[in-house]
Amino acid sequence: MAEAVYQQLCNVLAKRGGLYPGRDIPEFFALVEELFTPEEAEIYVAIPRGFHPAADIARNAGKDGDSAAAILETMADKGLCNAGKMGGVSYYSAPMFVPGIFEYQFMRGTRTDRDRTLARLIHDYKRALDAGRETPRETYPLTRVIPVDRTVAAGNTVHTYHQVATYIEKYSPISVSTCFCRHEARLLDENDHCGAPDDVCMQFGMGAQFVIDRNMGRKVSREEAMAVLDKAEDAGLVHTAINRQEIDFVCNCCACHCMILKKTLAHPRPGVVLNSGFQPRHDKDLCIACGVCIDRCPTEALAMGEDEVPTVDLDRCIGCGVCATGCEVEAVTLVERPGVIPPPVDQAALRAAMKASHAQ
Repeated sequence: MAEAVYQQLCNVLAKRGGLYPGRDIPEFFALVEELFTPEEAEIYVAIPRGFHPAADIARNAGKDGDSAAAILETMADKGLCNAGKMGGVSYYSAPMFVPGIFEYQFMRGTRTDRDRTLARLIHDYKRALDAGRETPRETYPLTRVIPVDRTVAAGNTVHTYHQVATYIEKYSPISVSTCFCRHEARLLDENDHCGAPDDVCMQFGMGAQFVIDRNMGRKVSREEAMAVLDKAEDAGLVHTAINRQEIDFVCNCCACHCMILKKTLAHPRPGVVLNSGFQPRHDKDLCIACGVCIDRCPTEALAMGEDEVPTVDLDRCIGCGVCATGCEVEAVTLVERPGVIPPPVDQAALRAAMKASHAQ
């Protein structure tokens, strides 16, 4: 029975998609047998897309409601399903591996023996999938960059979806958790750390409430969230989120560890597959050719030009603004990048855009 249900789980996670979908390989089964009990796998398979009450999921799984609800609560605590309450009723959904289950395993920042085991199994699974991939295609991106909005030059159009501060002001509650990418690296090798702050990943609204309820992160005020944002920007981290106008998380990524940037940098033209809609402009009258912006650029998109003013390679530039935040003389600002379309309004629009892109 266990073998059959884990095979069903593989099939379902393959359909869920994401950066690391389910694949019928030994590394998958080694991982899910550690993550899921057979009963949990059976319940996960029974969860349709979207949020549903335990009674509906129990009916799909052929179980009684109380036992299914108990399993779902345990799964939510383990980060194997999402959970939230509406009108006093608990609803559950089945996240994909990424974004979703993988992140939830390490957001608490704990360092137990099981954490280390999961880090190795997740690492092995990602490595196995990456080894079998061809050169990545330029398909519609699942994620996007949000620029450091204070670096955008006056006169440029800055929409609300271009500003992390907008989401901080809009949503309640807000939570902050450990960067799962950097934490996973340290679970694998204690010395593998770039020095970037770890407690800088944010969640908003229902997503934040889930993180708070399950002790995966801490609730913060808007003022505390803005301080976290400033800390991330000072450290040269890149704001990334799901590629839609309404978001439920912001990651603050380094190029050396974080999955979103590392996957982007595997593309021949990272600036085409991940972008904020902006690009840097250097003021030659202010620039002192110190090279700080070149050193800070996470995608190596800048180089010193012949006239001692940095030039930008738009095939590599993701428009994050990290170059501008490091410029002490304020010679770097962001300007609108032509040809970048606005992010989809919601998840349905994003899914349609990605489906159309893969069909081409």
